[in-house]
Amino acid sequence: MSKARLVITAVVVEGRTQAEVAATYGVSKGWVSKLVARFHAEGEAAFEPRSRRPKTSPAALDEPVVQLILQLRGRLAGAGLDAGPDTIGWYLEHHHGHRVSRSTISRHLVRAGLVLPEPKKRPRSSYLRFEAAMPNQTWQTDFTHYRLGTGADAEIISWLDDCTRYALHVTAHRAITGAIVTATFREAMTLHGIPASTLTDNGMVYTVRLAGGRGGRNTFENELRRLHVVQKNSRPNRPTTCGKVERFQQTLKKWLRARPVQPATLAELQNLLDAFVAEYNHHRPHRSLPHRATPATRYHAMPKATPGESRDPDTHDRIRHDRVDKAGSVTLRHNGRLHHIGVGRTHTATCVILLIHDLHIRVVNAITGELLRELVLNPHLDYQPNAAPKGPPTHHPEHDTAGPTVAGPAVSDVLRHHMVGLTVSGFRT
Repeated sequence: MSKARLVITAVVVEGRTQAEVAATYGVSKGWVSKLVARFHAEGEAAFEPRSRRPKTSPAALDEPVVQLILQLRGRLAGAGLDAGPDTIGWYLEHHHGHRVSRSTISRHLVRAGLVLPEPKKRPRSSYLRFEAAMPNQTWQTDFTHYRLGTGADAEIISWLDDCTRYALHVTAHRAITGAIVTATFREAMTLHGIPASTLTDNGMVYTVRLAGGRGGRNTFENELRRLHVVQKNSRPNRPTTCGKVERFQQTLKKWLRARPVQPATLAELQNLLDAFVAEYNHHRPHRSLPHRATPATRYHAMPKATPGESRDPDTHDRIRHDRVDKAGSVTLRHNGRLHHIGVGRTHTATCVILLIHDLHIRVVNAITGELLRELVLNPHLDYQPNAAPKGPPTHHPEHDTAGPTVAGPAVSDVLRHHMVGLTVSGFRT
């Protein structure tokens, strides 16, 4: 039984005075008087608890603003754009002149049933966030698959500025290759300048550093070294390292799927990509940027970073094991291109070790330690002839143009130094 029922029963049924009842139950005489008056006016309804909600709320949103919030939610979600409280608040302030807090917008969305409950996520405080301090300090890149309206496959490669989230270059292709990565990087540089560094995953089009040590550098890696751009790669199985471009691709594909007519050709897909980049860079607020600024505003308002120290001393030293083929040559990949190095048919099936220092190459017999050939690779030729005279081999040193022959023990000593990681004649393991 509630205290209100006790008080009213004591006064009405028992006939006790209101002052006596107030003293007995430790309540004010005014409250007892109000309860008795309510009972005489409403009967049993006087015992039900009353709402404490105020009769008026001067700070409440006007109904037209509430309806505008719901309209913006529907329009943004229908266009495949972010439709959260932050974005809706940005549009309200910058396009409609209403400043509404995030919590208020969220409350009205929940009340209208437009927000679905989600499982508890990992707290943002647990993330290890990083961000470049200046535009062009780091460019992130990645590519993703998209299916055309005809069912054909396409791939989209994106270049994104890490500091400002500015979409630098977004293009569609049948399939992404190393040549396309290098070409799109050069096109982005033409438009926005040379970055100080790049950040990518470990795809073979970006790096061959995990290809077993046999691939050397690909075209993109050589291009970065030529321009003195620092190359950074994520650790394997760590997609969050390149999370900014990954999140950009998620937003992009959500927008593409919301188009009423799906693109049937690469040209139509590229037109949609251009429209999305314009919307994303210039008209859409970004939640990760200060004051919810657009990426273009922040990118063009800040000074740009440039490449740092020269990467000329950054030599590429490696050791490769091979066997001379029937044509008397061995193969070596440089800058993504396979080259054949002539050694001589007399050495067919010989196991050799290639000591490579950038373009300087030494071919050594793996068994005897004999130096079979020394050359500087011509990257413009597929076949590197040894210029040896045709016919049976001779023992005239003046005819041997493949380089001086070094005695077995001496070269064996060199190989032993290589195996323990010492520097010998400019080579390192």
